[in-house]
Amino acid sequence: MRCPHCTSMDDKVLESRQNASGSTIRRRRECLSCGYRFTSYERIEDKPLMVIKRDGRREPFDLNKLGRGIRSCTEKLKVSENQIDTLLQNIEDAIMLKAGSKREIASSDIGDEALKQLKHVDLVAYVRFAAVYKAFNDLGQFIAEIQKLGKELG
Repeated sequence: MRCPHCTSMDDKVLESRQNASGSTIRRRRECLSCGYRFTSYERIEDKPLMVIKRDGRREPFDLNKLGRGIRSCTEKLKVSENQIDTLLQNIEDAIMLKAGSKREIASSDIGDEALKQLKHVDLVAYVRFAAVYKAFNDLGQFIAEIQKLGKELG
């Protein structure tokens, strides 16, 4: 594996972990040349998961796209990068299980799962994500969502 810091090809694996579904292995590595530590992921390459958009279009699932949305809604909050990585992995695991062998999932199912997972991490991030995902266009929708959240947690 090429070191992202010095581009050396010599490294050692410090730790390996599987995700819950066993579909991905996360490896912590250390460059033997410069000592830089980095993470690599190994996953099974198979038929891509297709996302069915609201307008009926289909596109391949992109975890990076979801990651950008999650990072955006957690910006300036006390949510660590490690928590975000775990959150993304949990969302990916859940939607892979839901999609099953048909390898298709509605974009709304992905959004719902992201909200479900965010609720356990940070409530402000949850409301931020909900505002974009549910396309809030007035203050009343924000208030209704916060009241609904209050009742669920109350």
